[in-house]
Amino acid sequence: MRLSRGNVRGWGSLECGRVPLTELIIQYTAADVDVTVPALLIRINRLFRHTMTADELYEATRGTWKIGPRRQGARYAFSVFNGVVREVYAIESWHPAGTTEYVSRDAATLKRDRWEFLGRVAEAAVRDAYLGGSVALHFRQGRQSPTKYVNC
Repeated sequence: MRLSRGNVRGWGSLECGRVPLTELIIQYTAADVDVTVPALLIRINRLFRHTMTADELYEATRGTWKIGPRRQGARYAFSVFNGVVREVYAIESWHPAGTTEYVSRDAATLKRDRWEFLGRVAEAAVRDAYLGGSVALHFRQGRQSPTKYVNC
């Protein structure tokens, strides 16, 4: 039997299923933003939930990523879901994956040949410039990598 949208429960649920009204407003009103700061855009599409706490969003964004030395040039990490910036973090330091503590994620599931950062929510001037804006143009359709350097 061939599976398709019509006979697979949950198929396309983020696009076609129940979505909070606030999410629809965010998705359809997000204007493109011009990223002018040195940033690492991080798509968290697989980990994102509409009911995430601020701590869960931070932990989903901060690790663990297969990235190279260019990471040192990024001052900010943008948490991106469906092309929209959900939060902006100021990066304070980079660490090998699994070497810092997680509260909401199971450390045993983290891949060790990657990197994670420690940081904090960005200062208001930077955060307000990008939060809720669209960075979808930075991710070409079909691009597999969840990360993208901008101005680094």
